Amino acid sequence: MKKIKQFFVFTGLLIIFTGIAVVSCRDEDDGFPDFPEGSRESVNVWVQDSMKRYYYWADQMPAKPDYHLPVKDFFKTLLSPQDRFSYIVDTKDASTYPRSVRGMYGFDYAVLQLPNGEAVTVIKLVLTNSPAMNAGLKRGMVIKKINGTAVTASNAQQLTSSIQDQTVIELTVGDWQNNTVVNEKTTTVYYGYSLAQPVDAKIFEEGGKKTGYLYIYDFPDGMTQSLNQKFSAFKAAGIKELILDLRYNYGGSVSSAAALCSLIPSGISAGSPFITYKGNKNGGEVKRTFSQQIAYDPDALDFNTLHASSLGLNKVYILSSGSTASASEIVINNLKPYMQVIQIGGKTLGKDMAGFPIEDKRKPKKISWQIHPVIYKVFNADGAGGYSNGIAPQMAVDEYDALPLLPLGNPEETLLSSALNKIYSKSSSGRQMPEGKLNVLFQSDNPFAGTAR
Repeated sequence: MKKIKQFFVFTGLLIIFTGIAVVSCRDEDDGFPDFPEGSRESVNVWVQDSMKRYYYWADQMPAKPDYHLPVKDFFKTLLSPQDRFSYIVDTKDASTYPRSVRGMYGFDYAVLQLPNGEAVTVIKLVLTNSPAMNAGLKRGMVIKKINGTAVTASNAQQLTSSIQDQTVIELTVGDWQNNTVVNEKTTTVYYGYSLAQPVDAKIFEEGGKKTGYLYIYDFPDGMTQSLNQKFSAFKAAGIKELILDLRYNYGGSVSSAAALCSLIPSGISAGSPFITYKGNKNGGEVKRTFSQQIAYDPDALDFNTLHASSLGLNKVYILSSGSTASASEIVINNLKPYMQVIQIGGKTLGKDMAGFPIEDKRKPKKISWQIHPVIYKVFNADGAGGYSNGIAPQMAVDEYDALPLLPLGNPEETLLSSALNKIYSKSSSGRQMPEGKLNVLFQSDNPFAGTAR
């Protein structure tokens, strides 16, 4: 019988989580069928083999899957009913990748139903240096028409969902003013890339007490230098309170999340436990300290350098929403053993897990598919985790309680003003509130499948 070898690469996290070798091989003695190399069935065997070794719910996979299915359909048959996030892509076929309005155009929106039944499509996020920003879109604008068709309560979800199926869109937008849309204009947005997003920092002061505000869009590797600069400035300014805005943060590098956490509380050291990863019988349990987790980003500043800029606080305010996911949820959960975390906004998404891509690294590559499975559940230093239904805030605040949506970082913006009012013991700002409750019909930023890396 022919021996089959399979090669995998695990982007950084294999070393972070398990320390095992990056090359794996097997033969028919493992109980997998033998199909001609290059066939759909052989690819599916490779997928099954990979998942059996690393998938968190490997023990729930079917014993005899149908190897003749298309690869994407075959992959779906392996997934646990509890799994919302694992996915697979063909690196040679762009159509197999998850699609999102944010990823394609650089903005997100929410379709709201006003008390009078009217639908309003509000732009909630515009990325810096994105196609959307270049087209003149701004947070708080209202989309009146898409490709010439008016957005109504009956067609809003279907019409807005069609945006991600196109590469050019024409939007008629305007400003929300006194319960109506004014200053309408039509603009064209082209599919394209958005550049890396900056970390936005502000300082607010009242009664001699200074509060730092940090908007963090995501957690890429290599961001420790930027974080250190922001916290050094906060420390020099005498910041006594801190607000982290993670409302649109899908996650990213756990090492960058650990670096952020090292800059906030008092009473931690390089050896303080930060995170525990729990996998299947092959992955086992892996514990990491702050210093160990940060160090897995090769470009990161070390723990001691970062901690020298720590604010040494005993509490932190974190703004959240249903788009707060993965590594940003780790920040919320894993700071709790060391300080009081006051979460304001909406319940988080519930990605209490981590993983890494698996792909064929033979040269030349023979399999173009790349697997993104759930591999670990994550827990904090107290062993707390299990937030697959999301982390609920102590202060539930609806971002859409007041229109128009103000720029992020504006002290009158709904979530930020709620945090500032809490810090400075003030009443609400008194911004215009619609009469009756707004109903959120649809939001574009349902995060695409994926896991913390």
